[in-house]
Amino acid sequence: MPDWQPYREPLRTTLTRTIGIAIVAAAFVALSSGGLRRWPSLVAVMLWPAFGGHWVDLLFLNWLRPRLPDTRIVQRIARLAIWFVGGVLIGIGVRVTAAVVLPRASMAWLTWPVAGIAFIAVELAAHAVLQFRGRPSFYNGRG
Repeated sequence: MPDWQPYREPLRTTLTRTIGIAIVAAAFVALSSGGLRRWPSLVAVMLWPAFGGHWVDLLFLNWLRPRLPDTRIVQRIARLAIWFVGGVLIGIGVRVTAAVVLPRASMAWLTWPVAGIAFIAVELAAHAVLQFRGRPSFYNGRG
């Protein structure tokens, strides 16, 4: 079994990256849905998948992964499962936050299966970028 090293990065780095992601994603959604008027509220909603997603991945990397067998298939299935459950929980946070800051927005489409699958898709895309850059990722088994 490999000696998994805990993933660590300064909180400032995490906040810079995740807030930046939330700002850009919120701007994209605001522009594609009719205007920047809702942009600040959308930033609050987008912090759930951006900042919350970071903590979901840390849960896998620092807590679950060292406790699992070293088999790559087991590691991958467990990570996908954590991403799905994390996506469902993040989806709940998104719906509650949206109900407060965007009361007229309909979030009926964001069901628990959609949230879980969407979060997996986002994580796979993010890890594809890491893989392309030669960094540890889901695809190479190092991240």
